[in-house]
Amino acid sequence: MNRITIVFTALFIASFSLSWAQKLIDPKATRETAALYRNMHELAKKHTLFGHQDATDYGHGWRDEPGRSDVKSVVGSHPAVIGVDIAPLTGRSAESIEKSQERLKKLVTDTYARGGITTISWHFSNPVSGGGFYWKDSVSLPAVKYIVPGGKNHQDYKLILQRLAGWFKSLKGANGGQIPLIFRPYHEFDGDWFWWGKSHCTPDEFKSLWQFTAGYLRDSLDVHNLIYAFSPDNKFNSVAEFTERYPGNEWVDLVGMDNYGDMGRDGKYNLEQAIKKLKIVNDFALENKKLAAFTETGLESIVNPVWYTDVLLKVLQKNKLNLAYVLVWRNDTKSPTHYYAPFPGHPAVPDFKMFYDHDYTMFEGDLKNIYSR
Repeated sequence: MNRITIVFTALFIASFSLSWAQKLIDPKATRETAALYRNMHELAKKHTLFGHQDATDYGHGWRDEPGRSDVKSVVGSHPAVIGVDIAPLTGRSAESIEKSQERLKKLVTDTYARGGITTISWHFSNPVSGGGFYWKDSVSLPAVKYIVPGGKNHQDYKLILQRLAGWFKSLKGANGGQIPLIFRPYHEFDGDWFWWGKSHCTPDEFKSLWQFTAGYLRDSLDVHNLIYAFSPDNKFNSVAEFTERYPGNEWVDLVGMDNYGDMGRDGKYNLEQAIKKLKIVNDFALENKKLAAFTETGLESIVNPVWYTDVLLKVLQKNKLNLAYVLVWRNDTKSPTHYYAPFPGHPAVPDFKMFYDHDYTMFEGDLKNIYSR
């Protein structure tokens, strides 16, 4: 075998390995969705994108001010990843849903136009009983077994997904293409606080719910702009526990973890555990050719003014992980204490600026052509 043959063989193998490693579960994914997925894989080798829930929808003491976010007010750039929740698109009146569709659509399209990324969560109100998305004893029903295939409310669930599919497909940029989204349904399923949680359905029922949801959106409703994200809370200590409800590699694009409990909630820090769990997520993702992310975390009120560099950054960087992004929770409009990103005048601002300036972190202003190959 001559040198030219060796070189071309090596390039072919590298190209094949790269394409396989970055393959979405949707073979019909839009070009921009596939490009976003590949680019996030590449960026994760050296950087982690910073995300904030509802960042441009509202913040500490304000709401509905186009172009504003608390993060931008502090460092001059929006977060690279912005969380949007589609709870208002289900379980409400038709009029309320229509208004919410337009409001959330604008948030997503504006983020896309700026070159940012949207991740979608779904605090889904119980579709078969009262109680909202939280589990309420004597009120909530274990809805999972009722809405999966064969369940008595399965057709109702299909109608809900049909309406969501219409909204997903309506999200288009100026070029007419559908906007890529990271879709993270049924999160924190290893806890008991949501009706889809561990005590309220079996592992097989949860897997069936996930597989039907992704399969129906993709194969029956022709939604091809989603990256499917699987994220438990922090209740696992091993790969076996992390994957107890994993629906299979053919149904998941991104794996993550939500973890507040090890990161300072109620003054309790267990950073060794946080690091261990993130490594489980990271290593599973690498072994199974998936993206990895720290899908939710934060410290309410940021009572530790150096939390971002002394806690979060150290946890993220400890093991040279390939994490696509980290997302902190929202800044409530009215609550004086419910916020997770600093705003002007907060004691954590100097530390957050250091976090922003670090070569490892990326914000929206750092992203270049994230939707292009």
